[in-house]
Amino acid sequence: MFTGIVTEVGKVLDIADKGDRRVTISCAMDPAGIAMGASIACSGVCLTVVDKGGVAGDGWFAVDVSGETVNCTAPAQWNAGAPVNLEPALRLGDELGGHIVTGHVDGVGEVVGVCPEGGSLRIGISAPVDLAPYIAAKGSITVDGVSLTVNEIADQSDGTVHFALNIIPHTAEVTTLGTLAAGTKVNLEIDVLARYLKRMQSLSAQA
Repeated sequence: MFTGIVTEVGKVLDIADKGDRRVTISCAMDPAGIAMGASIACSGVCLTVVDKGGVAGDGWFAVDVSGETVNCTAPAQWNAGAPVNLEPALRLGDELGGHIVTGHVDGVGEVVGVCPEGGSLRIGISAPVDLAPYIAAKGSITVDGVSLTVNEIADQSDGTVHFALNIIPHTAEVTTLGTLAAGTKVNLEIDVLARYLKRMQSLSAQA
């Protein structure tokens, strides 16, 4: 379980074929504090640590990424040199600063526009048809592992939805969101509460 509050941006150092993809990611975390088998959210994808090394400030960890995960997430994330938003799993007693995030990507969105708004960035993203019912203005959504609030939505004629986000300077600086551009694919996870509300609504409609 995660909160969508990114602690640092790592970088994909190496990709090896171990049946699945063995992806090695740089980090500033102290490897001594990373348990083997621990969960780390990598741009919103919950992955299991299978190897680690280095020292605090210059460490690395490795994860195995299945073909299914690669097919269901933003493809550029799995290229050598790609920046990756990192968040260790929530510990009992930690502050819940964002919202409840599972690390299970629900779909891939596409950035449709980025423009300055005051000192912030306004980012528009297109979400696929199956996610449209779960995205609401002032609701929470996770984009590449970052907990964000939806500013507004616009339903499209093809069933997709465009939604807008405001990225403050701090978030742009400490995550990968400050580098997003039109056409970039991003990992999306809907709010788990929205999922349950949609289920309750469908059951009520059947009654």
